[in-house]
Amino acid sequence: MSKAFYIHPDIAQAETLPSSFYRSQTVFEELIEKVFAKSWQFIGDKSQVEMPGQVKPLPFLEFGLEEPLLLTKDQGTIHCLSNVCTHRGNILCHDPCKTKQLICGYHARRFNLQGEFQYMPEFKDTKDFPRKEDNLTRFPLKNLGPWLFASLGEDAFDFEPVLEAMNRKIGFLPLDEFKEDKSRNKDYLVNAHWALYCDNYLEGFHIPFVHEGLNAVLDYRKYETILYSHCNLQVGHSSGGEHIFDLPKDHEDYGQQISAYYFWVFPNMMFNFYPWGCSINVVKPISPNRTKVSFISYVYDESKLDTGAGAALDKVEREDEFVVEGVFKGMASRVYKTGRFSPKMEKGVHHFQSLLAEFLNR
Repeated sequence: MSKAFYIHPDIAQAETLPSSFYRSQTVFEELIEKVFAKSWQFIGDKSQVEMPGQVKPLPFLEFGLEEPLLLTKDQGTIHCLSNVCTHRGNILCHDPCKTKQLICGYHARRFNLQGEFQYMPEFKDTKDFPRKEDNLTRFPLKNLGPWLFASLGEDAFDFEPVLEAMNRKIGFLPLDEFKEDKSRNKDYLVNAHWALYCDNYLEGFHIPFVHEGLNAVLDYRKYETILYSHCNLQVGHSSGGEHIFDLPKDHEDYGQQISAYYFWVFPNMMFNFYPWGCSINVVKPISPNRTKVSFISYVYDESKLDTGAGAALDKVEREDEFVVEGVFKGMASRVYKTGRFSPKMEKGVHHFQSLLAEFLNR
């Protein structure tokens, strides 16, 4: 086990995680087991299993934690099941399909679409069979509008406060009308530790110095960060009153000129809401020095695409990658060990690093 990490709860006194945190293979592996295995992950939307009988195999998390999952839909409910047969561990389903039951291609063990054991040939002489362990494991499943989130079990943190926090700000949007635009989806490979990518996302401090175009449309003086238990929100206010949300009168931000709501969900998900829709970013750890970031676009109002804070997202991403990769190179320095936080502008980074230390020290 790696040495304990500590982030002082008072941001004005706290030091950042040490550079060794980002370089260590041991710490990287502990993050997978102690953070990601106890997290919730975005696993797509309801359209993957839109009709009764549809099933869709998918991993819990690409690279780091590829637990085989299976989305199924019976007459009215979507289920998240283990995609591993309870007989000999064979993968049940390799491709999306439509079926009335799940049949293992190895020895024909059968399950219904709720994961309940149904039948197994040549098992008449087996005692105490079937047991509850012969059913497929059912994993917790939550949704925000059309979007689905899964966890690997009861060890995961409570996700309801996250959904409540997001609904409080963006619940006025008709999320079920948001449609994925696959032509706008894109994957990025970043030569840096995944947590450094999140560190960068979690503060608007760098915007005037790194993102000239974005800074021109946001009012840096009004940039704010709001902390919740396992997520936080950065609010981007418009500098000129253009390309803003049409907030309803009962919204707590009514009257403010807001261009973007940037939600981060621990440990690796970003939900960037703009007047045109939402850009979902999932940060996937490959190794201590390699990260994949998947951008997934859901469009609501095409007429507002590529305007305001939601414009030129590829350019902003490239600018972010340049500085994140530079920071990662700096982590190899013999003289740099740790830094301090700006109490005004780096509350989100302090929050994230505090959660990482907390989970690692459990």
